[in-house]
Amino acid sequence: MSETKHLTSRAQEALERWEQETLQPVLRKRPESKERFETVSLDSVERLYTPVDTEEIDYEQDTSFPGEFPYTRGIHPTGYRGKLWTMRQFAGFGTPEETNARFKYLMAQGQTGLSVAYDLPTLMGYDADSQLSEGEVGKCGVAVSSLADMETLFDGIPLESVTVSQTINAPASVLLAMYLVVAEKQGADWKKISGTLQNDILKEYIAQKEWIYPIRPAMKLVVDTFEFCTKYVPKYNPISVSGYHIREAGATALQELAFTLRDGIEYVQWGVDAGLNVDEFVPRISFFFNAHNDFFEEIAKYRAARRIWSRVMRERFNARDPRTMQLRFHTQTAGVSLTVQQPLNNIVRVAIQALAGVLGGTNSLHTDAYDEALALPTDEAALIALRTQQIIAEETGVVNTIDPLGGSYFLESLTKKMEDGALDYFAKIDAMGGMVEAIEKGYPQREIQESAYQYQKAVERNEQIIVGVNKYRIEDEKQMSVLVIDEAVRDRQVEKLQGVRARRDEGAVANALEKLKRAAQAGDNTMPATIEAVRAYATLGEICSALRDVYGIYEEPAF
Repeated sequence: MSETKHLTSRAQEALERWEQETLQPVLRKRPESKERFETVSLDSVERLYTPVDTEEIDYEQDTSFPGEFPYTRGIHPTGYRGKLWTMRQFAGFGTPEETNARFKYLMAQGQTGLSVAYDLPTLMGYDADSQLSEGEVGKCGVAVSSLADMETLFDGIPLESVTVSQTINAPASVLLAMYLVVAEKQGADWKKISGTLQNDILKEYIAQKEWIYPIRPAMKLVVDTFEFCTKYVPKYNPISVSGYHIREAGATALQELAFTLRDGIEYVQWGVDAGLNVDEFVPRISFFFNAHNDFFEEIAKYRAARRIWSRVMRERFNARDPRTMQLRFHTQTAGVSLTVQQPLNNIVRVAIQALAGVLGGTNSLHTDAYDEALALPTDEAALIALRTQQIIAEETGVVNTIDPLGGSYFLESLTKKMEDGALDYFAKIDAMGGMVEAIEKGYPQREIQESAYQYQKAVERNEQIIVGVNKYRIEDEKQMSVLVIDEAVRDRQVEKLQGVRARRDEGAVANALEKLKRAAQAGDNTMPATIEAVRAYATLGEICSALRDVYGIYEEPAF
């Protein structure tokens, strides 16, 4: 008998003795408070975890050391002792001038990276003066319709030395082009620019529903950014594969993990099929995960994500560069967990969720503001969210050692369970032909719908407690002040847009848009033509409309 099996056998015997001699007498006198204990994902949690639950886990093969394959314990050998995570608060509202001021305020308070929230018209590829934009300009993010807006947004912010994350998807290549031209106008070297473009169109069809084009041409635009950035902007992440929105739509932690990583695999496959070298473009693929309420489930999810990704890159894609196998990810605390009722409670939720992200080894973190269930955050709320990260980093001691919960019987067992469950989902999706085909069949959409339904039923039955909502309620709560976006924002943006159109060379715009159409029709990389159109001050709406003429628009079938 091997030493491991001997130890497991002894642990099993000790467990049985404990249950009989210590546990059962107590249960007879005082039963547990409920029959079944569950995670937020409604997954059963056992009473106690011991070496018996980790007997299938091989330390060297499955856990290993930080900075070594399979990276379960982190991708950096020094963890946060060498460098803290990037503190990146999501910000954007109203006009580019207002958001620029918020950026500078947060940077003055110690924020180490910028993250841009765009408004709904921008996300959908419409200009501020479009009839479809009415009532939405500047409301859920900053309004950007042209290069002039992007120039204002980053006025006084040196893009060569500040990392910027942009949450934009369907028109991502256009906003990337605007960003690069602004950097160019600042005199920045594209080869030195670092930052991240969300650019994850698959999760739009799965969860967030902010699409423009059909799936396959939309995927082609994503691959265009891979190819372009690999060649011209090598330090920039052209995609952040996002599980955040999948989780916000009602997915379980396991579904978030599985669908996000399988989306990532799909992007890699499309890049390889387009002739890209996996060890050249995959190191710049990053990920974006949710940090929800169940502390240990979230930490296990992050650890499993690193392990799965490293193995898939090595075994499925024959990666050789360690960077290709190292999953880097940003975390944002769970917006869906924030409550309108007793909103100050959200500060506590966010702190616990952020701590889970840190203990799971996140590389970048956004903490939600306590008032975001009501409106876009005020300056005060955004500052408290940032201070939450700083307190975790500077006061708690959790950064002193790497993967401090590693070795926990519960956590290691949960990490393995996450990994096994994700691989089961991979097998089902592969059998359908891949993630694009699975989405076309409605498979991940239906899985998430069912999970969201079951969770809501558990809340209504008071099996899942939300403090202040279905337990510990307060009647007649005080109203709190929130940030209100003036309807005049649209008028100001439309006026500026009219000025841009009046000053530009209309012939140059028409030629650039026609060149973009020809590139799209020929299957060429669209980024050079998009950049030329942006330089001519063609608007976001005009560029997206040119591509709509070639690709058409996506209409979701009924599932």
